[in-house]
Amino acid sequence: MSPDVETEVPLTARGRPWSARRVPDAAQIIAQTVAAVRPVSADARAAAQDRLDRMTKPRGALGRVEDLAVALAGIAGECPPPLPEPAAVAVFAGDHGVHVQGVTPWPQEVTAQMVANFLAGGAVVNAFARQVGASVTVVDVGVRTPLDAHPDLRDRRVAAGTADMTTGPAMTRDEARRAVAAGIAVAHELVDEGHRCVVTGDMGIANTTPAAALICAFTGADPAVVTGRGTGIDDETLARKTDVVRRALALHAPDPADPLGVVAAVGGFEHAALAGFVLGGAAAGVPVLLDGVNAGAAALVAGGLAPASVGYCLAGHVSAEPGHARALASLGATPLLDLGMRLGEGTGALLALPVVAGAARALQDVATFDAAGVVDKTGG
Repeated sequence: MSPDVETEVPLTARGRPWSARRVPDAAQIIAQTVAAVRPVSADARAAAQDRLDRMTKPRGALGRVEDLAVALAGIAGECPPPLPEPAAVAVFAGDHGVHVQGVTPWPQEVTAQMVANFLAGGAVVNAFARQVGASVTVVDVGVRTPLDAHPDLRDRRVAAGTADMTTGPAMTRDEARRAVAAGIAVAHELVDEGHRCVVTGDMGIANTTPAAALICAFTGADPAVVTGRGTGIDDETLARKTDVVRRALALHAPDPADPLGVVAAVGGFEHAALAGFVLGGAAAGVPVLLDGVNAGAAALVAGGLAPASVGYCLAGHVSAEPGHARALASLGATPLLDLGMRLGEGTGALLALPVVAGAARALQDVATFDAAGVVDKTGG
């Protein structure tokens, strides 16, 4: 073990995961984080359900908002849970070697151009974030084009894009580890900065192709069922994209029991980093609000590494991409919204953020029948 690897500062479920002076290597970061992910609190969930049943409303009248309130209490380990604010969306960006297979008509340069748009505040994610009071951080984990420094850009670059997954692994296992560790680090940085909810975002031309491959690998679904139109491709391109996913899976035969191997074989740098982001948020004890199909694919990777991390995930919405519903079903996550969206960036999740905040606010502010002096007519 090299002398710069941290050995005496363990990762805790609350607080900084390692000292600022001595940073562990990627494998150790992942191992420490996985060890720190605790199951959500059953006691806090029970307390939340009890409080909801005693609040000044008919039992169950808030529908799925009550389920969300219970989930938030379990994540926080207390009832009522803290408000999920301020929230931060992290947009992980990377390019994909599989782009050469013609899975999208959009040129690869658009990834870097959209990163510049995010940083200038001109994308949909920026507009939605302003509406709900969330911050936007962009993370370069593998954009092919070198990016200029910017206060809102975090450089966690692993490589200049992945390799073509139809001819070999998309990345090495070491690269996959580094990308996962990058996502963990960003989650902990955002929590250390005071954010109480982290929101997944992604950007990468062609990234729904590896997302489909990941979902197939973890759920056993057929590529024809989960491969979607992404940015709006025509039938011919969809058929080619589906065949690309099928060929990649046949080449690698990814084993879901080896989640790091799966993401290395057929994933993208943003998928690996988003998996780490989920792990980091779970280890820090904050809700992780998932966006669309890329986040769903990444959550499957995170769940493979640390099954308890799934309990910290909230599905903001269900994407129009068909693989997303399959991923959410596998995760046991019910989406809060269904608006037919398929943009990515974190946009669907941000629109769900007020619902999440409302669930926490209800547990904090609504009086119980006893406190308010209101007769409890159960079932009335």
